[in-house]
Amino acid sequence: MTDDHRVRLTAPEAIANVRTVLELCAAGKLLCSQKTRRPTAATVGEVNDHLVDGDFYPDEAIASFAWPLLVQAGGLAQLEGARLQLTPAGQAALSKPPAQVLRHLWQRWLTHAVIDEFSRVDAIKGQGSRNVLTAAKIRRHVMHETLRTCDLGRWIEIDELFEDMSILGLHLSIARSERAMGKLYLVNPHYGSFGYAEHQSWELLEGRYTLAVLFEYAATLGLIDIDYTDPAGARQDFHGNWGGDFFDALSRYDGLRAIRLNDLGAYAVDLESGYESPPLSPAVARTLTVLPNLDIVASGDVHPADRLHLSTFAHQTNDHVWTVSADSLLAALDAGREIAEFTSFLARHGKRELPNTLTTLISDVERRAAVLADLGHARVIECADPATAALIAKDRHLRALCQLIGDRYLVVPLDRELKFRKALRKLGYVVPIRHD
Repeated sequence: MTDDHRVRLTAPEAIANVRTVLELCAAGKLLCSQKTRRPTAATVGEVNDHLVDGDFYPDEAIASFAWPLLVQAGGLAQLEGARLQLTPAGQAALSKPPAQVLRHLWQRWLTHAVIDEFSRVDAIKGQGSRNVLTAAKIRRHVMHETLRTCDLGRWIEIDELFEDMSILGLHLSIARSERAMGKLYLVNPHYGSFGYAEHQSWELLEGRYTLAVLFEYAATLGLIDIDYTDPAGARQDFHGNWGGDFFDALSRYDGLRAIRLNDLGAYAVDLESGYESPPLSPAVARTLTVLPNLDIVASGDVHPADRLHLSTFAHQTNDHVWTVSADSLLAALDAGREIAEFTSFLARHGKRELPNTLTTLISDVERRAAVLADLGHARVIECADPATAALIAKDRHLRALCQLIGDRYLVVPLDRELKFRKALRKLGYVVPIRHD
């Protein structure tokens, strides 16, 4: 075991990263399994590439694995096919204070998490058997209460935290029963079973669950500062179990040494009523110049989320230049974004007022976008003759539920279809259900 360790102040990172992840979803860059909703390996790499300070370890996915799950649990993104897309709540979150979004993600995760966090302790086998694990939702609430017992700003070593949880009656239970405990094992289901009395160690099951939640979720969301080291050899508590010698670490979270509840964490777990983010200095905030030729030039480094935002509304032509065009703005609108997002962004980050060429272009694009309106999905019904179509369209009970198109077609909004069918039957007609 090495004494090398790292201290990470996670709140500033999370405040920057949450917007980046939302922008990645908006850009359609994140993919998840449609069956498990877990991120693909390529998506984990994509998120890791955009995190402000990278993942906690260079070769182990923790934060980059958790973010796609968190935005799903928070209702800010959902799968359309295999691709994560922002929900209306996610679109709104882009313009909300990041601390408020992070608090929402933590509190929604408590009851809407996509996976059982213990499944990430993959050295412990047998978890997939029926009636083995307790309800993860109950365990998450214990972890929420555990954070609420932490003194704001005080470092707590992990083993001390384990002791505090026991003293305060913050009980976790991974296995449903002693019989269920016997189905969990290391390496071999017989020799490595946790059903033997000498193997029933709180640190190996409940303790590893605690580490997983703290490291993968609380730290990723910026609620706790962490002191951690390489997981290999960091904890020795599993070597007495049969099969323990096969592992350098029982979990990817074994390197977590100590945690400290920070101001953002106190806000997220309702110990504080608010959180005030440090303001950006003018030198950091004002980095963009919009030229009359519609080029946007960045001076210095550009935050990953800002790069993604710019690329949504403009075409990137080199590392520090983006070009706005009618096509780029229309593409953003077609993807569900609003021009007001872009102008507000430029107002915050621009060094000078927007040139007339850009304001004129924006006005023209907004005018074009206002010409058409999406009225939602509808059912198109073909009538055998114009007389029948006119009879239905003019009926006093049906005319508010459909619209005549041409002389033989009726369009019925899907949210009115049931009422339309009932009223149609009273008139003596029916539309057969299609079975193709």
